Amino acid sequence: MKHSLPGIVGLALLVMAGCSSKSAVSSGEGEAGAGAGAGAGMGSGIGSGSVYAGLGDVFFDFDSSALSAESQDQLRQNAAWIRQNAGKTVTIEGHCDERGTDEYNIALGDRRATSAKEYLVTLGVGGNRLKTVSFGEERPFDPGHNEDSWAKNRRAHFLAQ
Repeated sequence: MKHSLPGIVGLALLVMAGCSSKSAVSSGEGEAGAGAGAGAGMGSGIGSGSVYAGLGDVFFDFDSSALSAESQDQLRQNAAWIRQNAGKTVTIEGHCDERGTDEYNIALGDRRATSAKEYLVTLGVGGNRLKTVSFGEERPFDPGHNEDSWAKNRRAHFLAQ
């Protein structure tokens, strides 16, 4: 029992870390600052589906839902994976950094998820296999409070079911 107590405490902390108690409404400023996306392939593992190695995240500049060339490259890889896994549906989660009101970030997250979905459809992925959801700032990949962290949180995350 002596050796299992630290494991139980660690597990309890992991479970609690996945919970969010923030309400859907707060006030703040819109996303400010500049910076490119943090790179593709980072997965948070948060959501209702499974993370697959063939699906990588795409990242966005501040206050933007425009797809960079790097994001388009990742989406082409995601489209190939989705076409090869015909039995899977994919949820695209839109995420933002912590700056901005909850309402603003939910809308921006929705635009980001929709932008990724629309691009996948242009690549031949059936829209009926894709759904979108926005988490705004509620599920950050990186909990830090600086530009590096914010860049990692401005993303579309992909989950396959």
